[in-house]
Amino acid sequence: MNTLICGSIAYDSIMLFEDRFKNHIIPDQIHNLNLAFLVPHMRRELGGCAGNIAYTLHHLGGKPVVMATVGDDHKPYTDRMMQIGLSTDHVTVVPDAFTAQAFITTDLDDNQITAFHPGAMSFSHQNHIADAAQVSLGIVAPDGREGMIQHAREFHEAGIPFVFDPGQGLPMFNGEELLNFVSMADYAAMNDYEAKMLEEKTGQTLSQIAGNLKALVVTRGGDGSAIYVEGKILDIPLVAAAEVVDPTGCGDSYRSGLLYGIQNGLDWETTGRLASLLGAIKIESRGPQNHQFDRAYIEAKFKESFGRALGW
Repeated sequence: MNTLICGSIAYDSIMLFEDRFKNHIIPDQIHNLNLAFLVPHMRRELGGCAGNIAYTLHHLGGKPVVMATVGDDHKPYTDRMMQIGLSTDHVTVVPDAFTAQAFITTDLDDNQITAFHPGAMSFSHQNHIADAAQVSLGIVAPDGREGMIQHAREFHEAGIPFVFDPGQGLPMFNGEELLNFVSMADYAAMNDYEAKMLEEKTGQTLSQIAGNLKALVVTRGGDGSAIYVEGKILDIPLVAAAEVVDPTGCGDSYRSGLLYGIQNGLDWETTGRLASLLGAIKIESRGPQNHQFDRAYIEAKFKESFGRALGW
């Protein structure tokens, strides 16, 4: 059965400013900024939560189906999807729009200035869950606001279990709306900052929120992750990477492991550890969709990291 990945497809243009922003900002002229940064190094990566999650889940042996919206400039992205074996049947082209894209400039202190254009992502509500066949699990990842609300409702009405993954889209919703997502979802996943924001917006603790879900997963960066399930909190250890190259997309790789574990009936200890391992594998590569692995590699790294066989 298929796992339906609802979320964004985006291009990321990443630039390096070979100096420090602070050297070019006059403090008493903050109100009157007019700056230009020379960025001799630039690369363009394929990104967006739906694309990133589907990429890793596909390599893991899952059956992801991407549901997203793109603009007239989609061809390099969708061609690559088809090249690696991902279907584009539910990737809708929005005429006269750009595919969502981020323009990220980083200085020598790793400070970032980002401009994000949502473009076609704002039309994600044009896609409907019922259009995809043989779906037994889904995820509502960051996307257009109306699309996220609609897709969660449609998953719920169709009786298809899904993961609520608000990510950077969480600030778009108020407390009542977030609790409504939780009431419809079977699972939720977020990082620790987003989890704190969820508590503040809803007025509920994570334990209370988890009580309405089969599982709540909170990633904690270098401190691993926590899975709230059946009244317990499982502590999932971090897998140390051989080299930390680029954290972009690590959370999406982690979510691929969650989806694989849920879809294939793995226990939560194993699912969390598989997800943690996938995040570590991703961080060793630049960009969110350039890491390579096969099942044999995953099995070997899992045993090396946790001292037992994966048993999938």
